[in-house]
Amino acid sequence: MPTMHTDNPLLDAAPLPQFAAIRPEHVGPAIDALLAQAETALETAVSDATPADYEALSRVLSVPTERLGRAWGAISHLKGVADTPELRAAYNDKLPAITEFYTRLGADERLYAKYKAIAAGPAAATLNRARQQELAHSLRDFVLGGAELQGEAKARYAQIQEAQAMASQTFSEHVLDATDGWSMRVAAERLAGVPEDVRSATRAAAEKDGHDGHKLTLHMPVYLPVMQYADDRELRRELYTAYVTRACETGPAERDNGPVMAEILRLRQEEAGLLGLASFAHLSLVPKMAETPQQVLDFLRDLARRAKPHGQRDLAELQAFAAAELGITELQSWDSAYASEKLKEARYAFSDQEVKQYFTEPKVLAGLFRIIETLFEVTISPDHAPVWHESVRFYRIERAGALVGQFYLDPYARTGKRPGAWMDDVRSRWLRPDTGTLQTPVAHLVCNFTAPIDGKPALLTHDEVQTLFHEFGHGLHHMLTQVDDLGVSGISGVEWDAVELPSQFMENFCWEWEVLQQLTAHVDTGEPLPRALFEKMMAAKNFQSGMMTLRQVEFALFDMRIHAEPASASAEAIQRTLDEVRDEVAVLKPPAFNRYQHTFSHIFAGGYAAGYYSYKWAEVLSADAWSAFEEEGILNPATGRRYRTEILEAGSARDAIDNFKAFRGREPRIDALLRHQGMSEPVAA
Repeated sequence: MPTMHTDNPLLDAAPLPQFAAIRPEHVGPAIDALLAQAETALETAVSDATPADYEALSRVLSVPTERLGRAWGAISHLKGVADTPELRAAYNDKLPAITEFYTRLGADERLYAKYKAIAAGPAAATLNRARQQELAHSLRDFVLGGAELQGEAKARYAQIQEAQAMASQTFSEHVLDATDGWSMRVAAERLAGVPEDVRSATRAAAEKDGHDGHKLTLHMPVYLPVMQYADDRELRRELYTAYVTRACETGPAERDNGPVMAEILRLRQEEAGLLGLASFAHLSLVPKMAETPQQVLDFLRDLARRAKPHGQRDLAELQAFAAAELGITELQSWDSAYASEKLKEARYAFSDQEVKQYFTEPKVLAGLFRIIETLFEVTISPDHAPVWHESVRFYRIERAGALVGQFYLDPYARTGKRPGAWMDDVRSRWLRPDTGTLQTPVAHLVCNFTAPIDGKPALLTHDEVQTLFHEFGHGLHHMLTQVDDLGVSGISGVEWDAVELPSQFMENFCWEWEVLQQLTAHVDTGEPLPRALFEKMMAAKNFQSGMMTLRQVEFALFDMRIHAEPASASAEAIQRTLDEVRDEVAVLKPPAFNRYQHTFSHIFAGGYAAGYYSYKWAEVLSADAWSAFEEEGILNPATGRRYRTEILEAGSARDAIDNFKAFRGREPRIDALLRHQGMSEPVAA
């Protein structure tokens, strides 16, 4: 497509988004112009002027729709990492038009007929495997997108998509606003036990606001260490209460996600009904590995059955320790992280804070890059691109001197940036039909770590190191692909319950001695992690693994049930279902005021609706894949090459189970997961 000469950076055809130049006022005009181009392309694609031919359709339609998607992706990304009232208003103003276009595109009977003609024509058999898979996915997605609906049903389907998009966006905004909108000032003495780096950061935050003392917020770099280390039990209770009641009925009515959740569930159930499916859970599973909601529920309950004795033992030990050593006779939810840290220190003679001193961000990144370079035969080096914040970096990945992919790294928490960690795509690998050139993939890798303070490098907890490796696993899946067709390149089209395999796989490196020697350097002395401390970490690796597994099963069961049971579509029914799930699997039940579901963005504002089980499902795959490296050598380039070619490079040109079997030589087994989590042996009576 020819370069457009414009002062609107969203219409600039440069290879990378002009993040530093994008302003809210650019959004409306750019999206209007790109939508108009995409509309024209759609009409051309369905006309007689465009034959029922794979290349022809891609050239006419995929080019302008991909450009629209990239511009909207840049806007959405800024909304997630640099939100402002003006950007939010501009985004929300165009969200209905974007949703309406993509809904109509996915349900266009004329376009569906073109794809069916391609599939039925003699040329279909000559398409390569990737294109045959992309064609099959397209036909399936047309059905799921309402292309076979007629009349009022089709119109209602479109209305539902727009309403869902707005409701999910509202849910996300409520969570961000409720998180950003809460803070409290405390005197220094109330932070007894809290690590010095956190005290320094909270003191600096208070000073920035012109106040004495310390400013506490609900952002993870503050919330987690206070809950884990603060000796002040009342402070922990206050902070916990604020955190678990965000965006619920006890706060401002305009931020209450109760009605929003109910509306989202009603809309999803209605969508499934229009498509002839029993529930949204059934609809969600159509493009996944799992076949039915019952299969998922059985998987989760089997895992809960195996984990519950371990979880009950974990809780009994924690309660006994808290009573005997901490004077806490009735362990509450706001005590669990604190008591667990004290128990771990007593049992294994180390603390997370002690370990954190060895994980300086520069050393961790250098070690991570070295692993990737060794196993996957690439090089990673700094690169240049416009960014949205001064702390964001940009890198390139090459193999044999040729560009493979690039990525942005946005590591630190800040106001206006949504919580959590994630990978998202900027653009995908694609042999472009308009130019015949290869477009290489670009990814966003986003975390929420504590920024450097007092001239020292940022320090990461071991959990945060695992988070970084996790997101890089997603990024490698996106960037190392060798598939040239847009719909099945990288993570595109990968079954959602398999997409966590590469991310969870990468976490395993964080527990290997030969890796940690390269990953650590004490912030003051530069010494690597001592072997003795590593041994303590390993001894504690599966500390409370039973409780943690049950917590994930709780979330996954809740998610599947509310989407599989149509009667769950009210705030009261949602709470009732969650209570029932907790009665079934939880060992430490939260207080009645806990409203975790009101901030469960994965399922209400992300891609995990009736899919949160994917974390545990894919964990079976990732643990089994990792066992190949245990057998053949953790940093064995030959094993890394096989993993790269059969899984990371393969995209969704093959089904995920076929990718796994090509790498492992067999079906996956749950044994490795249970062994890795210390639950392969029964609990002694």
